[in-house]
Amino acid sequence: MTDPVAEPTVQTYMDAPSTPRLRLPPGACDSHVHVFGPRARFPYAPGNRSVPAEAPKERLFALHKQLGVERCVVVQSITHGFDNRVVEDTIKAGAGRYLGVALVPVDVPDAELQQLASCGFRAVRFHFMKHIGGGTQVDDVLALTPRLAAVDMHLQVHFESECVHTVGRQLLRSEVPVVIDHMGRVDATAGAGHADFQGLMSLLDKPRMHVKVSGIDRIESSARAGSGYPLGVALARELVSRFPEQCVWGLDWPHPNHTHVPDDGELVDALACIAPDQDALHKLVVENPEKLYRFPSRWRTR
Repeated sequence: MTDPVAEPTVQTYMDAPSTPRLRLPPGACDSHVHVFGPRARFPYAPGNRSVPAEAPKERLFALHKQLGVERCVVVQSITHGFDNRVVEDTIKAGAGRYLGVALVPVDVPDAELQQLASCGFRAVRFHFMKHIGGGTQVDDVLALTPRLAAVDMHLQVHFESECVHTVGRQLLRSEVPVVIDHMGRVDATAGAGHADFQGLMSLLDKPRMHVKVSGIDRIESSARAGSGYPLGVALARELVSRFPEQCVWGLDWPHPNHTHVPDDGELVDALACIAPDQDALHKLVVENPEKLYRFPSRWRTR
């Protein structure tokens, strides 16, 4: 099957990112990446506003080797839509070190959920983002959660910051744990006192809510590679300090739908400020993802 999409592709990642100074602990997990293509095997979904360049699993594996990442959670992207084969292929090649998060419609059959779970998918993801056509109704997502519980999967959500007060509050009724992407896409320039960030923290007062302290490079309006992302780092550090059991971290490689191309080595080095002591870092990148995503026993650290 060939990919009919002919639009120009957009390079969204560095071919040669820096090697971080920070040495990650054994078992470190990158809990949020995507894989794109190769399109000859895994065609892109039609109708996407942006067509990213191929970012196949081999590039991801090489990047993780350079950065010192040993485990990973690959998140299905709208680039491939509901065809989760590209992530399934990466999970299989990862031999237990790589797990997945699927994209599915809210009326996904139980048999498909069971099949995804058996292949190493630990969650399903839903978007509430205007720029990628988010039109999912939160009540429909909530109605799915008992069926997710039956196959031991959780819920991952990506929403715009103002949704923390609406969608976020409604998701407290979920029958499975909920993971919020990219710190709720809050505006880092508004600081920790802004109502959206305060609303995010109020959600995390419930222990079944979790957050990815990914996206420090996305939530500063003037962010650029080499800046250190101090405003994004400050919010991530606040979350890790306040909710040490409920945070996981990820690169968000290969950085689709972005304002610039981040340096993945710089994103790893930012962890020295986000989780400034060894215990906090170990919990963030080893213990928390191990517990949340249930890596196979041969790849557990405990």
